[in-house]
Amino acid sequence: MTDALLISNAVLWCVVIVLALVVLALARQVGVLHERVSPAGALMPTTGPKVGEDTQPATYRALGGTETGIGGPSADGRATLVLWVSPTCPVCKALVPTAISMAHAERLRLVFASDGDKLEQHQAYVNDLRIESYPYIVSQAFGMSYAVSKLPFAVLIGADGVLKSKGLVNTREHLESLVESMQSGIRSLQDFVGIADRQDDASLRGQPS
Repeated sequence: MTDALLISNAVLWCVVIVLALVVLALARQVGVLHERVSPAGALMPTTGPKVGEDTQPATYRALGGTETGIGGPSADGRATLVLWVSPTCPVCKALVPTAISMAHAERLRLVFASDGDKLEQHQAYVNDLRIESYPYIVSQAFGMSYAVSKLPFAVLIGADGVLKSKGLVNTREHLESLVESMQSGIRSLQDFVGIADRQDDASLRGQPS
């Protein structure tokens, strides 16, 4: 009986050691994959205002009748995040809480925008998402001024009035990449990946990056 117990304990310890080695190997592979997979930034269109250009100040009437200024230097020193959404876009609806959370964390001024003639539908959408405290601009001209063709779409305007980043945003990572672009000074996350790849190639060749 004692011999059988000792043998079973030895076998269990062997299994535990093997499992621990397997977990370590898997953790190493996950780290390697994480380094190899490029981060997914917002898809930046080639049309419309260019990143790095000054934005032109304009005033739009939001739902509720309030006048909302977009573009140009910010009076309160905050950057402005504009997110174009639609009541018929399920991805947009899922991104709204993310945009609100990010705006609070990064101290951004958050503005929602859309277009269409059914103002009652937009008002119901605002009430459903409980975003009454944020400006919600319904204007086709506003979207055209930033070449918005697909939703959800976002632009980030710095406190200095310069367009810091823009793009089609489908996930939290896409939204976060806009802030990363502003903070790093790199136009897009794809450009950042390209710079990192060139630096790696240069270091492998023994050349300065």
